[in-house]
Amino acid sequence: MTIDHESVPRPGQPGAGGRWLGIELLDRTNRPTLSRIRPGAQLGRRHRRGLGSRAALPAGLLVVDLLAVAAGSVCCAVDPARPFADAAMLLPVLLPLNLAAGLYRTRMTPSALDELPTLLGRAAVALAFAVTLGACLPATCLPALCLPAPWPIGGPSGGIRLLLLLGVLVLSALLGRSVLYGLFRRIHRRRPVPVLLLGAGALGQRIAAALRDRAEYGMRPVGFLDPDPVRLPADSPVPVLGGRAMLARAVRRHGVRRVLVTTESTDDQETVATLRAAVRLGCQVWLVPGLREHGGLAVGLRGGVDHLWGYPCLRLPRPAMRRPGWVAKRALDVLAAGTGLLLISPVLAVCALAVRLDTGPGVLFRQQRTGLDGQGFTLLKFRTLRPADEHESATHWNIAQDERMSRIGRLLRRSSLDELPQLWNVLRGDMTLVGPRPERPYFVIRFSKTDPEYADRHRVPVGLTGLAQVNGLRGDTSIEDRARFDNRYIESWSLWQDVKILLRTAALMLRPDGS
Repeated sequence: MTIDHESVPRPGQPGAGGRWLGIELLDRTNRPTLSRIRPGAQLGRRHRRGLGSRAALPAGLLVVDLLAVAAGSVCCAVDPARPFADAAMLLPVLLPLNLAAGLYRTRMTPSALDELPTLLGRAAVALAFAVTLGACLPATCLPALCLPAPWPIGGPSGGIRLLLLLGVLVLSALLGRSVLYGLFRRIHRRRPVPVLLLGAGALGQRIAAALRDRAEYGMRPVGFLDPDPVRLPADSPVPVLGGRAMLARAVRRHGVRRVLVTTESTDDQETVATLRAAVRLGCQVWLVPGLREHGGLAVGLRGGVDHLWGYPCLRLPRPAMRRPGWVAKRALDVLAAGTGLLLISPVLAVCALAVRLDTGPGVLFRQQRTGLDGQGFTLLKFRTLRPADEHESATHWNIAQDERMSRIGRLLRRSSLDELPQLWNVLRGDMTLVGPRPERPYFVIRFSKTDPEYADRHRVPVGLTGLAQVNGLRGDTSIEDRARFDNRYIESWSLWQDVKILLRTAALMLRPDGS
């Protein structure tokens, strides 16, 4: 069996007048607390404008690439009557390649020359695809698809044309990006964005000094968050705003768009919780490793590494629910859950009849579970055991070995058939196919007190199965291990990872263990 019947999230109730975002912060006693912030209302007006301006650079880069492809297509057109025919073949390949390479991502120190090898490589791949497509499709099909005539790849003229098209495309993109980056640097010099620094130690003070002295970074440090403000000199121009529990208030008050985590103890649980809270507040978060060996490791990780006055900065990814693929995830949930309910309706009917004959009225078992942002919802299952009372239902940990369970109940649990009604929860939007398993509020409160990372599982909707479950973490297994796997799933989420987990779940259901 692959679906955990008893797992654990964190507390939280919806407030009056709307849904709340549950954000895990730390108070002065280093205990986890729940900061309730209305979506959209937690950010001041300046911060909302900041979100719009952050999209300006990626949008400008996209326009630059569109113009570059158009320029290459016009300059090297085979048919003057259709000057943009080459662009029709290049754009569907080139833009996704550039997006996957991070060429539309906001960087701390953008440089067109640094991006030149990536631009050249992606453009060459897109051009090779266009040539292959033009050579494989019949000539009679190309006009109907608004594509150019077969590309002359044979002889010197064909090769010269391809090289010319590649050169015009890359040089246009390089020139456009240089102009755009220069424009944005001028804007940031005049209007630097507010930045918050976590950690007022020696490294944090050096980073703050670099930001004050180097206007080209376009960042203005507004303050430190540090539980020990004594480390900061009395004459420091950048004040300590308080401990890390002040994060949400500082973001609202100063319109903070970026957060630099400069503490040396990057593996500290308190720092991890604050990092995740900053990401959920909509801030761009960079981690500045404190130790020399960590810095050397960061230099070797080329993907998400930037530099601030020689200090390597690793940017944290956006929340999973704000990534483009999340819309596709929800579409997959609706399609799979709706189709599944229709296809397995005979199985559902047989299971319902068996439960009715075995335990009497009340085929469906309804139980309160904790879902996204600590909100409660009613989870549906086929009844496998009739608890003595509501208290037992809410607080009894595991019923897998309960002697009151009948043979029908044990069969349903071992085969995971009792979980099938949760497809209705998925269709309603209470759950998703893949995500952290939901738990009852009693255990959410209990586990959140003992494991600070546990509450962070509720940054995404709960699921039918998850990364922890396909790795054997179900039943009476370590809650700490489950939370670690669930948070790893959230922070490395991709649609392909969901597909892999679903395939592993299907394979494990063929050899159920009854946990």
